[in-house]
Amino acid sequence: MAEHQIPTEITLHKQSKSLGLAYGEKQYQLSAEYLRVFSPSAEVRGHGPGQEVLQLNKEHVGINQIEPVGHYAIKIYFDDGHDSGLYSWDYLYDLATNQADLWQDYLNRLAEAGHQRQTH
Repeated sequence: MAEHQIPTEITLHKQSKSLGLAYGEKQYQLSAEYLRVFSPSAEVRGHGPGQEVLQLNKEHVGINQIEPVGHYAIKIYFDDGHDSGLYSWDYLYDLATNQADLWQDYLNRLAEAGHQRQTH
């Protein structure tokens, strides 16, 4: 059984709307938008394969706070009111290490839906 990758440090950056994760020497910066659109909640993921709900207009979302859930996850409170996703250590590590591919996949799905991201 693989060892869980538990971050050695988690830093909330409210100004830049991001979450910093450290795994020993490795540092990752995950934007609030990225964390929000990949929320592990039923609202986003649906209740089964193919039920995912594409999240739109989350470009300016921020994070109000994070809190630990037991010894296995964190809960992220987003400023759009979303707080039902529990980010397990394994899921956070997956988001951190596969960020480029996952983000590109999200951008591709937005494009397929004919949606333009608002970056201003």
